[in-house]
Parts: sequence; structure tokens; C-alpha cells
Amino acid sequence: MQRKTVQFPRPSAGDFYNTARKRVHEYFKTAGISKHANANMVIKTVVMLSMYLVPYFLMIFGAFSTFLPVLICWIVMGAGMAGIGLSVMHDANHGAYSKNRKINEMLGQVIWFIGGSSVNWKIQHNILHHSFTNVDHMDEDLESVPFLRFSPHKKKLKIHRLQHIYAWFFYGFMTIMWATSKDFKQLARYKKKDLIKTQKKSYRALLTELIFVKIGYYALFVVLPIVLLPFPWWQTVLGFLAMHFVAGFILAIIFQPAHVMPDTTFPLPDEQGNMENKWAIHQLMTTVNFAPKSRLFSWYVGGLNFQIEHHLFPNICHIHYKKISEIVKKTAEEFKLPYYSKPTFFSAVREHKNFLKQLGRA
Repeated sequence: MQRKTVQFPRPSAGDFYNTARKRVHEYFKTAGISKHANANMVIKTVVMLSMYLVPYFLMIFGAFSTFLPVLICWIVMGAGMAGIGLSVMHDANHGAYSKNRKINEMLGQVIWFIGGSSVNWKIQHNILHHSFTNVDHMDEDLESVPFLRFSPHKKKLKIHRLQHIYAWFFYGFMTIMWATSKDFKQLARYKKKDLIKTQKKSYRALLTELIFVKIGYYALFVVLPIVLLPFPWWQTVLGFLAMHFVAGFILAIIFQPAHVMPDTTFPLPDEQGNMENKWAIHQLMTTVNFAPKSRLFSWYVGGLNFQIEHHLFPNICHIHYKKISEIVKKTAEEFKLPYYSKPTFFSAVREHKNFLKQLGRA
């Protein structure tokens, strides 16, 4: 049953979050730097967009006469699509890329060019996931499809006993679902839940926008390649699906080990809709960092290996997460609160797999 209201206890002066926030603010003030993007972030933006657009234009303008290099282009585009989502669009739609709202809005709209809706994304991610992380019926990241069980509060089916084996294949369909049916279903659901008003647009306007953007997206990335490339239509469709599979798989294996883990909790509110812990403590208990020492990995995934810092300070550009993670970890230790962190990405993926197995059998 859908809960209408879920509330966290109010923060108080001198508690963990206010202390951490004050220290983080002092860090930026003392260092004399902005909490938003810097030149390195701009360079990364150009690189990620290039990974997505350069292979596309090479294909469209006939740089290749055989299908194999074209297929490689689609795969590189998939990696670029994931990189844009993780490193550019994500920060922009959190208002963290720039202090200029218009720049954030412009870069946030890049999601249209990778098949998704910025409005739906903001509602699902910014409002529901960030506010109610791992809370059943509130955090839609736990919902997925019936044959994947991400929460101990979800109904267990016999097929779930094998989900630790087959989940990885279905992770690859994440973005193709966005590009096809998911956006329309979400928009209708958010209308019913009265969440669309948070975006200051009417349902009719958003639906019209969604339809036109989807038409434009498929015209650019399916119809135009079919018309211009000297290959059978099904090879272009295969390349398009390969691109989405790569992007979906990358995005899933970055986001899932951040919350669906043996260490994390899946708290429920009481009958009045009240949560036991304050919001910031809830974030610590439901979120996991991984690979904190891997600079190249962190660069590509938009600092989202520092998920704790991202959840506590989503309005800070991810290029600062590594530095402020030292502050957050120290503050959590002072308050005797958990700070979950896995040494490598592969250790986090392994634990996620083990937890999927546990959820399928317990």
C-alpha cells in the first residue's frame, strides 16, 4: 500500500548532519573554492559528450564501410551515454554543476539525447530516492521488475533464488526501458501521486514534450542511421540496442552496490509514517561507498563511488567528494555512526551479488 507521508525527526543544532555541514562549508571557505564545477569538470564534460557524439557522426558521415567498426562505435556510445548520465546530467539535475540555474537546466536536458526524461528523473531520483532511500513503497529504485527483489520487504518468488545469476543480464535493459515505456508510465504515476506539481509544469505540457522528444530521439538515433548507413536495418537496430545495453549495465552496477548491500538497512516508518532515525543518519545506514582510492574509476563514474557524500550533499559537484569524504567519515566516527565503505569496486559488486542471493532465499 502506498504511503502518503513519511517523516524523519527534525535535525538539531550540534547533531551529526549540522556538524558535518558546518565543517564542509568551512572547507570550501578556507580553500577559497566553489562547491560547483571547475575547469577539470568542464574538460570531463567535453570528453563524455565526445564519447557519445563523435562515434555517432563518424557513422552518419560514412567513415566506415563494414559493420564491425560501426558496432564498436555503438558500444563506445554506450560507455559515453553512461558517462554523461553519471558525470554531467546527474550533477546538473541536482543543481550541483553550476551556480547558474540556466546552465544546470541546459546540461540537465542532455538526458533527452540519451533517451530519458529530466522531469521524471528529478522526481524519481531527487525527490523519492534521495529523500526516502531504501524505504519500501517510497524509493522507486527498489521497485524495478517483479523478477528482481531488491528489498527484504518485497514479496519473494521462487525465481528469485536465481536472481544473483540472471540479474546482471537484465541490468543491461535499464536505459532501453527509459527510452521506451518507462517514462510514460512514470509520468502517469506521478500525476496520480500529485508529484508533477513539484516541477511547475502541467501534465499535458509534460506529456506533449515527452512525445515530441521521444520522436526526435528515435529519428536521430534509429531512423537516420537506418536511412544513411549501408547496412540492413536490423544491424542498425542491433547496434542501437547494444549501445543501450552497455549504458544500462554500467549504470546499474554503479548504483545497485551503493544501496542494495548486506551492510545497508531497509527501514520502515511506523503506522503514523514516522521514521526512527534523522534523515542524515538514515542516509549513512542505507548507503555504501566503494573504491575510494581509485582516481580513474571515480573520474568516470562521476564520483558516485562516494555515494554517502553525494546523498548528504547532492548540491555539491562530485569533483569535491573525495576531499569532503574525509570530513564526513571523521564526523561519523565522532558521533559513533556507521560509515560503510568497500576498498574496491569489485568487492562491492561481489557483496551486492551475495546480497541478491540472500534476498532470493531468505
